[in-house]
Amino acid sequence: MAGSHRAPRGGGRAAAREARRQKARKRNQTIAAGIAVVLLVGGGGVAALNAFGGDNSPGANASGASDDKSADSNVLTDDKALLDGATAKPLGATGAWTITKTADGSTAPDRAFACQSQRFADPAGLRTWVRTFQNTATKQTAVQYVEVSNDAAAAGKAYTSIVGWLGQCNSEKQTRLSASYLTTGVGERGWIAVFGQPSGTKTKYKTIAVSVAGQATMVLEHDTIAGTPPPPNAVLAAAAAAAKRICAQSGGCSKAAPLAKPSLLPSTEAPGFMAPVDLPVLSEIDKPWVSTPAKTGPGTQCENFDPKKAKATKYGSQTYLTPDAKVPTEFGLDDTVAKFATAKAASTFVAQIRKNVDGCEKTVSNAKVDSTGEIVTSVMKGETWEASFDTGDGKKFTYRIGVAASGDRVVYLLFPVLKGLDVTDSGFRETLIRATERSVAYR
Repeated sequence: MAGSHRAPRGGGRAAAREARRQKARKRNQTIAAGIAVVLLVGGGGVAALNAFGGDNSPGANASGASDDKSADSNVLTDDKALLDGATAKPLGATGAWTITKTADGSTAPDRAFACQSQRFADPAGLRTWVRTFQNTATKQTAVQYVEVSNDAAAAGKAYTSIVGWLGQCNSEKQTRLSASYLTTGVGERGWIAVFGQPSGTKTKYKTIAVSVAGQATMVLEHDTIAGTPPPPNAVLAAAAAAAKRICAQSGGCSKAAPLAKPSLLPSTEAPGFMAPVDLPVLSEIDKPWVSTPAKTGPGTQCENFDPKKAKATKYGSQTYLTPDAKVPTEFGLDDTVAKFATAKAASTFVAQIRKNVDGCEKTVSNAKVDSTGEIVTSVMKGETWEASFDTGDGKKFTYRIGVAASGDRVVYLLFPVLKGLDVTDSGFRETLIRATERSVAYR
């Protein structure tokens, strides 16, 4: 509205956000309470209550404790099938890799690799091995974690639990999923996930491969510091070599050449929406993001975002909050996904939103809008902006806005910029890309 000096519509939702924050806090507490109560009972067994289903693993007795059945199988009864300094070489050609420690189920740490939510993925398993490495020249580190289950079905459940841990990764502070890949040729099936943690001008990356082969489930983590996410090649090659050694005892190895195909880790969030680990990292916040359902709103005064009026066949919204962090009630990120009858209809809607925001300064006198980037790929098109509204009484409201179309789906993000709580232009653009990638599951 020309001449308007009202606060933008997006600025009047503090009460609604606070209600959602309380709901998200309760959900976060429920998840945390179920993640793990573990009690070591010897060998590789634990009694556990696990939010991801570990307490239902086959073989657990009525009390929840498991028996040490180390004599029931000859699979990995010693550590000779684990990687050693020479076979860890694919992780990095520079320098030499040395073994720093090897632990069994009795001495294994509570957390051996990133995102590990409880001590063992299979509380009723037969045995566990944890071996850590260091590269003397590069100071890089790595860890190999192997669990042996009673049978292939139990190993499959352990594998699924670990993939679930990676997809949630609530146990890691200030961590974002940078990339993930579905792998073939490493055991029977597997994933590689690359997680980033900001560290000054560079980022600490944890590249994690998980695979299953027969009775064995394996995790291989490689930690590096770099300016950009590392490709999966090194960990893929090392994981394939490690799986081959294990398969000689456990069976279950594919004969296919190792291959990593880009694919998003599965998520337990509402289909079509981001997982908390997809969200940007803010240096001021060390508590995890939590999602909660939200009412779809019109955005600021610029967008005129109305999927119902645009005849979307279906639409919905999620708000992402940090309920355990000390932040203003306005803080959070809104993610809306709308599905249209055709790709053309979705593209037309996004084009209109982009036109509205790009021309907002002409229709809203107190608005200042800057485009912060475009997205143009073979599967999506969109744009991001920073929009500020001066109310004339010394107050200013600033937002990051993003919209993109991919096929018959439209994704819209809205993030209020608060003092000391902001993301970079590229960080917000990456979030919009991830949200659009996740929208593939919106049906």
